[in-house]
Amino acid sequence: MYMSKQGRSAGVLLAAGPGTRYGMPKVLAAQGEWLRSGVGALAGGGCDDVVVVLGAAIVDVPAGARSVVADEWRRGMGVSLRTGLAAVSDAEFAVILTVDTPDIGADVVARVLGAARESASGLARATYDRRPGHPVVIARRHWSALRATLDGDEGARRFLAARTDVVAVDCSDLATGRDVDER
Repeated sequence: MYMSKQGRSAGVLLAAGPGTRYGMPKVLAAQGEWLRSGVGALAGGGCDDVVVVLGAAIVDVPAGARSVVADEWRRGMGVSLRTGLAAVSDAEFAVILTVDTPDIGADVVARVLGAARESASGLARATYDRRPGHPVVIARRHWSALRATLDGDEGARRFLAARTDVVAVDCSDLATGRDVDER
């Protein structure tokens, strides 16, 4: 595993939702390929630890990852992100990725994590044709402020929107970054 002198990084793969518009929990999509892809992107992109946050469907996670269950997953992504951050409390950086962005690979994760590590803020976010997306990297020193904004089905969006020091990292050459909502 990769361990930087700047501290450990942990990947948090958000996969707890019911996938209502998709018609099934997205952690089950493509016979688990999206799950394997997300874990591979985080592990291959420089995360020392990978945590998959489960809820609507409980599945075995790929080798090299561990799972946590967001007991109150029905309350939305905010609960899932809070659960994931609690599970990686010893990391200096959290790399947040959603399971429904299957074309994001390790190269994207590495680029955004590198930008966060090099920035004064410790905050970075992938963009695709100027559109914000995943992954998002948040240094531990911001987690308390992030948790204060988590509510309902909104993850880090409100926290990030209120900041002027989030490094936008163009990854359009590597992926589309689109989340898949419908089959």
